[in-house]
Amino acid sequence: MPITVVKDLPAIAKLAKENIFVMDSVRAESQDIRPLKILIVNLMPTKETTETQLLRALSNTPLQLNITLLHMASHKALNTSEEHLTSFYRTFEDIKSEFFDGMIITGAPVELMPFEKVNYWPELVEIMEWSKTNVYSTLYICWGAQAGIYYHFGIDKELLPKKLFGVFENEVHNSRPMILRGMDEVFYMPHSRHTTVSSELIRANENLEILADSKQTGASVVRSLDNKHIFVFGHSEYDRDTLQREYERDVALGLEIDVPEHYYPDDDPTKEPIVRWRSTGTLLFTNWLNYYVYQETPYIIEQIQKMKTQIT
Repeated sequence: MPITVVKDLPAIAKLAKENIFVMDSVRAESQDIRPLKILIVNLMPTKETTETQLLRALSNTPLQLNITLLHMASHKALNTSEEHLTSFYRTFEDIKSEFFDGMIITGAPVELMPFEKVNYWPELVEIMEWSKTNVYSTLYICWGAQAGIYYHFGIDKELLPKKLFGVFENEVHNSRPMILRGMDEVFYMPHSRHTTVSSELIRANENLEILADSKQTGASVVRSLDNKHIFVFGHSEYDRDTLQREYERDVALGLEIDVPEHYYPDDDPTKEPIVRWRSTGTLLFTNWLNYYVYQETPYIIEQIQKMKTQIT
């Protein structure tokens, strides 16, 4: 599928080597169709890596997507150059008058901090509040999922006894919602986090449903019953070596870190990791785009505001 991004984004060349078609904005302007407008709020420090992972995950659909990348104006990025941000990213102030069919809010390495202590929390709150009228459906990932379920539904995160780190089996509890269409009854997903969200509190909320979980991970995929919020507490978009790079980084820093579970053959970090989650990521992103965005969002995108106001 053609994904439309800003011309010369480095991810274009990387994905082209994988035979993934990414169209730059210059070529896209010559096509007379209604692409879906997707906003990616990239909170990860390694922004270029996350861009590539998410564009790859979004690529398995015949729909054309017009991607806008957003960074936090209230936060100084330490691992991404100012030139990259200026060339390829926009701020909330730039786009707040626009409407988007879908939005993705990524994870962030700030989970041990209370939400209100994160320096860009007020800006993220403003974006999530704005999304109630200007975005049709939002997909939240890892810390982004914890932030979203806290802001919209009042369920705070809880500290785990130790870091959840590895690739874990998850069991599907309700396969009827279209976000899990085609998913195996048991599927794999990487997790890397120190915190979790109480399954009991999610089940107690009449507006939420746990679709998949496990004893080790807790809730993995949760939806709001109106399908406007999809929370994924793992990282189905991760590359083969993402957990390995994190593990090796922490070992080099002298930190206490366990070998990621169920990731290396025989849990031996000298062996190449086995990818067990690629189909999971493909289905989650494709189903979200198709069933929760494309088939529901209005053709005249400005009508999103009217529709969301009527729902609330």
